[in-house]
Amino acid sequence: MPDFILEEKAKTKGYKYVCGVDEAGRGPLAGPVCAAAVILPQNCIIDGLNDSKKLSEKKREQLYDIIISTAVSYCISYASVEEIEQYNILGTTFLAMNRAIDGLTVKPDFALIDGNRVPKDIKIDCETVVKGDSKSYSIAAASILAKVSRDRLMLKYDEMYPEYGFKKHKGYGTKDHYTAIKQNGICEIHRVSFLKNVH
Repeated sequence: MPDFILEEKAKTKGYKYVCGVDEAGRGPLAGPVCAAAVILPQNCIIDGLNDSKKLSEKKREQLYDIIISTAVSYCISYASVEEIEQYNILGTTFLAMNRAIDGLTVKPDFALIDGNRVPKDIKIDCETVVKGDSKSYSIAAASILAKVSRDRLMLKYDEMYPEYGFKKHKGYGTKDHYTAIKQNGICEIHRVSFLKNVH
């Protein structure tokens, strides 16, 4: 379960506002990548907070509302399919993460980043944390905001492009999604570079 140890460690070094940063949507065949940055109050406890991948959709939705009402500051940002095609998925993930950090109304001086790569062009000190969403409370909160926000967006895309089943798979490469692409071709939100051998 995540805790506040990494946040407290950063604060003992003199940092005041520590944000957790995570993304959702690196792997799908369609839709943008979403990132979130969250600063939580010191030692706040949110019952059930955990890595978004370990939670049910219903639980994530419940925690989303609690996180945004509890956070000192939070920001959710996207990077578009067009940007994914232009910069590749890693570069675009960094773009979304930087947008989320830059969008915080309370400016952080340190970031805990999920993963093992420091985002290019990040403007503050940071530390990468492998599987950070299961270790850091702030990163876990960011993972939930990013996942829920992206899933909600994919539901809107499902209304625009019902033939692809985005409501069910959220753009990931399921068997049904590949079948729909072969039957209907690609739509505007598909990542062409992810589908070179499909259509």
